[in-house]
Amino acid sequence: MSDYSSFIFFHLLIIIFHASGQDPPYIGHFCGNRANFTRNSTYYSNLRSLLSALSRPNASYTTGFLSATVGTGSDTVTGLFLCRGDIIPEICGDNALYAVDDALTRCPDQKEATIWYNPCTLRYSDRNILSTLATSPGVLLTNTNNVTAELRDRLRDVLNSTMDDAARTAVNSSRKFALKKTDFTPTKRFYGLVQCTPDLTSDECNVCLRRAIDGLPREQVGGRNLLPSCNVRYELYPFYSETLAPPPPPPNSSSVFRQPPPANPKPRVYKNSTLMIVAIVVPIAVGLLLFAALQFYFVKRLKKRYDTSASNDGSLQFDFKTVETATNKFSDSNMLGQGGFGEVYEGVLTNGTKVAVKRLSKSSEQGVDEFKNEATLVAKLQHRNLVRLLGFCIEGEEKILVYEFVPNKSLDYFLFDSTKQIELNWTNRYKIIEGIARGVLYLHQDSRLTIIHRDLKASNILLDTDMEPKIADFGMARVFGMDQTQSNTSIIIGTFGYMSPEYAMHGQFSMKSDVYSFGIIVLEIISGKRNSTFYQTDGDVDLATYAWRIWKEGAPEELIDPVIREICVKDEVIRCIHISLLCVQEDPGDRPTMGTIIMMLHSKIMNLPVPHQPGFSFSNQDESETNVAADVSESITYDASISNTLPR
Repeated sequence: MSDYSSFIFFHLLIIIFHASGQDPPYIGHFCGNRANFTRNSTYYSNLRSLLSALSRPNASYTTGFLSATVGTGSDTVTGLFLCRGDIIPEICGDNALYAVDDALTRCPDQKEATIWYNPCTLRYSDRNILSTLATSPGVLLTNTNNVTAELRDRLRDVLNSTMDDAARTAVNSSRKFALKKTDFTPTKRFYGLVQCTPDLTSDECNVCLRRAIDGLPREQVGGRNLLPSCNVRYELYPFYSETLAPPPPPPNSSSVFRQPPPANPKPRVYKNSTLMIVAIVVPIAVGLLLFAALQFYFVKRLKKRYDTSASNDGSLQFDFKTVETATNKFSDSNMLGQGGFGEVYEGVLTNGTKVAVKRLSKSSEQGVDEFKNEATLVAKLQHRNLVRLLGFCIEGEEKILVYEFVPNKSLDYFLFDSTKQIELNWTNRYKIIEGIARGVLYLHQDSRLTIIHRDLKASNILLDTDMEPKIADFGMARVFGMDQTQSNTSIIIGTFGYMSPEYAMHGQFSMKSDVYSFGIIVLEIISGKRNSTFYQTDGDVDLATYAWRIWKEGAPEELIDPVIREICVKDEVIRCIHISLLCVQEDPGDRPTMGTIIMMLHSKIMNLPVPHQPGFSFSNQDESETNVAADVSESITYDASISNTLPR
């Protein structure tokens, strides 16, 4: 398809997108921790008024930008909403309506928030953010595919020159927006986009764009850097619409960057070309529109059919004979491993689909309720970093879950085997850390439900053929209500070594419990050592304690697995150690959210807080013996014996 046809198709998709009422794709957010508000406060009332002003039906988004201020004194709130320059006003308004409704879910009580969606940005604060340059925090997104070695220099040259040219155009335009494209290879073109909030001065826009462009990757086939006051993106395919974008600014003697007028401009010649263009374009446009509309219709029907069936047990249920046949009658040769509640087998369905079959033991602590919980939860979850449930089986005492088959077994299979560790270079380990973070973020914030996993550990992270991680085993997961942030239980279920202190000792669990477990997993990935069997002769009883000690001594590189120590990006590894120490801090309130962790991983310019002492993880036991269910209400002596061993 030609570039021109691609743009026509893009327009048609925009029309369909608008007609279907699709929500803008969420990218990331940052909730400032500087100040909070309560729901009965004047600030909250002013914030609701501000969000209403940014999304009212008659709000003008002809320029793709709207700002407002509500309140006085310490209860003042300022906000802005920015749409990408090639988005039509109607869609911009729809996106604003969705974003302001979404904001109080993502940042429920923080006075300051920045939320990025694919075509737009929403910001508000109790400080004046209008006409004020802000370059942090940010979100850096990169395409996982690299250009070939012989094209890297070419990509750097084209990226630098094209994005610089786009920046020069943007700072001189009233909308602070510009698009540029140029030839990259004989068969590919380079497409660039830059944008500032229009309330910035030309100098401020220039500073922001330079910083954003400098942060772009130079070896991937695409990337974007999203900052509060500006954003930049490049791809090797047309991801924007040139015809919907504003025209470039006219020459201006007072502009920051002056460009010479074109030499010997030739007058345009108009004959009967208009009729010819109409004759060519209209049939193509109508055909593409019809094709896209039909495709959209059938996709929606299939999605609706799936959503309906997902809530109907019968549509996901396998009969026992089918599962038994698929696993060769649960043959030992088909067994992939044992989890906390039973065995997992490889199987092949009659249609040739490979599956992983989790068969709960008849004496398993996971009863029918837990089983239904896992089946119901996982059936509703759809994310590339979560294992996908295909169905389940209940027959007599048999309780079985049928999952997609993930061929590379689990993370611990590679990470703690001296012969397999070499397959996990730093690039793969970093990709696994990022993937786990994205999966947990989806559970906590981006799925329809707020889900706390409660049993994140290396053996519950499966790896596909590309070493992409997939979080598995949701038998202990719990769903939170809209405004719920913490829950308690008298039954402690999970794996010592990964449990947060507040959960292991008092039965208190929250999103920050999963954050703690994530931090332990990151330490294991970096060190190649299993937390549950880690013990140093100098008194470090677990990885977190050891990492904390050498961090304070200024020697964090000692934690790095010798297999990768000489061939890793040490600054990147040490940053991950820093993030992991923030995750395992004793006070849950000190631990970052998963959204913040994603930004910490992606942004090289984001300053990280100083970590505090980690909480004790109860790790000096074999993991296979510590997937436990303990009754806190009947374990007073047990709790006291543990608390006496806490390092202080």
